[in-house]
Amino acid sequence: MKRLSFILPILLLCITASAQIQFGYISYEQVLKELPEYVKATQDIAALKAKYEVEAQKSEEEFQRKFVDFLQGQKDFPQAIMQKRQAELQNLMDNGMAFRMKSQELLAQAEKDMMQEAHKRLNRALLEVGVELGYGYILNTDNNNCPYINPVVGIDVTNLVRRKLGLAVPEEEAATAAPAPAAGEE
Repeated sequence: MKRLSFILPILLLCITASAQIQFGYISYEQVLKELPEYVKATQDIAALKAKYEVEAQKSEEEFQRKFVDFLQGQKDFPQAIMQKRQAELQNLMDNGMAFRMKSQELLAQAEKDMMQEAHKRLNRALLEVGVELGYGYILNTDNNNCPYINPVVGIDVTNLVRRKLGLAVPEEEAATAAPAPAAGEE
């Protein structure tokens, strides 16, 4: 009984404190895609992908050319030349597949590296907005991760973050960007 009388006030204090926490929410991807760093990184990644694709295409064309030569001359080739050409074709095919797989890994790493600055900048802005407004946390609503948010305690901070980042705020949404006053602040 003594133990229950000790735990009950602590539990009530925790429940009361958590009920007063306000939070923000944002579509992280939506704002991320508006950043100039994101746009530049996307363009750089597309250019890099194009370069890898050109190189892979060259390998495929070389393979196809040698394969056609092989098919046309296979009747006339002695056994040793036939085996040499088959091994050469197999090697070209293996190298082409290895290049494709390695280029996918390199592109994934390049994308991660190029997007890092945009993510850092957005995360800094989220931290600043959260601290300035005294929020306990800011939720990411992408992919329907949060299908319901109580508008009494949750505030859409999208436009506040946009302003913090120096991005344009849509005019119709600019009026609703100011956070609602917390209970008892009016």
